[in-house]
Amino acid sequence: MAELLKLNVQERTELGKGPNRRLRATGMVPGIYYDAQGNNIPVKMEMVPLQKAYQALGNAQVFDLVLEKDGKTETHPSLMWRVRNEPVSGTPEHVDFFGVDLEKEIKVAVHFEITGRSPGVKLGGRLEQYREFVEVICKPMDIPASIALDISEMNLLDSIRIEDVEFPEGVTPVFDENFAVLHVSAKRVEVAEEEGEEGAEAAEAAE
Repeated sequence: MAELLKLNVQERTELGKGPNRRLRATGMVPGIYYDAQGNNIPVKMEMVPLQKAYQALGNAQVFDLVLEKDGKTETHPSLMWRVRNEPVSGTPEHVDFFGVDLEKEIKVAVHFEITGRSPGVKLGGRLEQYREFVEVICKPMDIPASIALDISEMNLLDSIRIEDVEFPEGVTPVFDENFAVLHVSAKRVEVAEEEGEEGAEAAEAAE
């Protein structure tokens, strides 16, 4: 198994809005670690390593959370479950970590990645994306970084539905209906011309 990215955190003993504000003023970020058994441990970490880890991992890649607690360190495979950013600066102000069992399947959202160039778009069509993410069930180490959508064969009025998408082995999508993910709409120029013609006909009829 490939070595996982590591993020060091410390147990946080001072809780509440005041201590959290003082913590952020020192370049630290408060958070909560939820272990696989449902327990939660308040934690804190340096902002820069957190930002680098989130940029590399996003919300759906496993990493080793190295927790310093009671003078000892514990390493837990985890996901960066939720990151709340400050509205103005965009810097993280709170993060939730979710501990995982590497041998048990979990449900997680994975984003779609569009690849290739659509012939329909080259002809003037517009690529419409209806879903940016898809929920999948798999073991934590099998979570894909993204799900590829190849549009190199998509012509005007073609669609890609969820049942058309190829998923890696061991990764099962979660859906109730065969929803559309992508669609190449008709050329907008033609639509505009038709609307113009209809407007002209209506004007002539009014005369």
